[in-house]
Amino acid sequence: MGIGAAAGAAAVGGITLNAGAATASSTGSGDSSLVFDPDAYTKLTTTVTDAEGTEHAVTYHFWKAITYVSKPVDATYQSLNVSVPVEIDGTAVDASNAPILFANSVGGYMPSSVADATGVGAAGTGGGPGGGAPSGAPTASASASPSSSASPTASASASAPGTNGNTNANGGALNTNQFLALAAGYVVVEPGARGRGLKNSAGEYYGSAPAVIVDLKAAVRYVRSNKGRIPGNVDRIVSSGTSAGGAVSTLLGASGDSPIYDTYLKEIGAADTSDAIFAVGAWCPITDLEHADGAYEWNWGTNALSTGKQVDQTVSKDLRSQFAEYQAKLRLRGLRGSGFGTLTARNYDEYLLKQYMEPSATTYLAALSDSDRETYLAKNTFITWDGEKAGFTWAGFLTHVGARKKTVPAFDAFDLSAGENNEFGSATTANRHFTAYGAKNDTTGLSTKRVESDIPELLNLMNPMYHLVEKVNGKRSKHWWIRLGTNDTDTSHVISANLAARAENLGDEVNHLYYWDQGHGANTDPGDFITWIAKVTGYKKAGRK
Repeated sequence: MGIGAAAGAAAVGGITLNAGAATASSTGSGDSSLVFDPDAYTKLTTTVTDAEGTEHAVTYHFWKAITYVSKPVDATYQSLNVSVPVEIDGTAVDASNAPILFANSVGGYMPSSVADATGVGAAGTGGGPGGGAPSGAPTASASASPSSSASPTASASASAPGTNGNTNANGGALNTNQFLALAAGYVVVEPGARGRGLKNSAGEYYGSAPAVIVDLKAAVRYVRSNKGRIPGNVDRIVSSGTSAGGAVSTLLGASGDSPIYDTYLKEIGAADTSDAIFAVGAWCPITDLEHADGAYEWNWGTNALSTGKQVDQTVSKDLRSQFAEYQAKLRLRGLRGSGFGTLTARNYDEYLLKQYMEPSATTYLAALSDSDRETYLAKNTFITWDGEKAGFTWAGFLTHVGARKKTVPAFDAFDLSAGENNEFGSATTANRHFTAYGAKNDTTGLSTKRVESDIPELLNLMNPMYHLVEKVNGKRSKHWWIRLGTNDTDTSHVISANLAARAENLGDEVNHLYYWDQGHGANTDPGDFITWIAKVTGYKKAGRK
């Protein structure tokens, strides 16, 4: 990932977008600027195609760009949108007790904004560096001013896109989940957040870690502090995100109400209430960054780059050794029914094969017609098929995936060129090392070969595993939906598998699988995710009046 461009938005004391703020006297924070105004909406209509291909006409109330903190650093990013269905296929809907999908559009740890959104599902497509959606991605459009009483129509397709079909220009999630949630009668909250690369008029960076998670927590606090005003069940918030957005979605779930964020939240005037959420949806989460280089080399170390060139195998082996040590210290057990005890660098390949890869290939092949299956197997001879189950070796799987996407190290680059180096920058330094190995092998001419003193704290603030392993958080989410593609070489497969194993080892409910032959950003079963939300939250279909 490259370094993000500086934003042109104002810094401290910047733009204020309190489109949905009321003048009531109190909230959970005691600040009247953080009171949700139930009447400050625009009425919109959209057409949603569900996972079965059926179209639904959805009328909803849309609150735009509500600033969710009382002392915003930059309200262009520190604001959220709310969408509440009121009519589905001509029948009135009561969403007052519906689950709340809290859908971030963070990608590449870049800034995300809702300031220019014209309806549900348009967050992150403008207002910041790298905004915009790739062609062919599902989008919605509606033309209405906030004061309009008209009901313009937006047309949207919420089918199940595959590889890279559901991500914005920075790799964050687009809108499939949001549209399907709205059509299911759920409330949809889309928060913006600061991200790396933002620079104020004094030349200081203000979006580096931990800004993104602090902002998302503040947005959750805004929603929870407005219980009874904002539609939906604030005790049934389900986050969602892809790539870096998947990482902060898991972090949001793992770190609920952790006191290590309190100082940061007070600085921006967050509501004084809980930031715990009920459940997590995460697609290809790029997380556990201080161990991600080792995990990546363990997974993809022998795979060549797209140029055909191998990465430095001395560095790769060093990092693989570091991963082995880290994995041993975790003492994670395989998921229930897997037949695996403690997961180590020695047995993790077999665990991934039996728990995830072979079942994924089996599901894929079983869904094909006989002729298509025969054609696929003829092209992919590394797979054995007994008529019911797929089988293959780890080496065969790695060869099938092919080129690795990233060089070595993948995340803490020796030349400070990775996006994650930018994410761990300071107010005055754009890019910094965040691992001892990266700092020791720095090639940029730094005077010291050690990470700076604030880095360990920042790593704890940004890593969900800190809240699941080192300081087990009793206020964490207890329900986890985790997905990624088998061909995703943006990160290591063990990152999400470790997250899933630890959550289940703690007694949480985990729904984790891999999409066969899919890459980074895939979301091929969004309808199942919406159904899962209803199941874990105990929601009994939208109340129709």
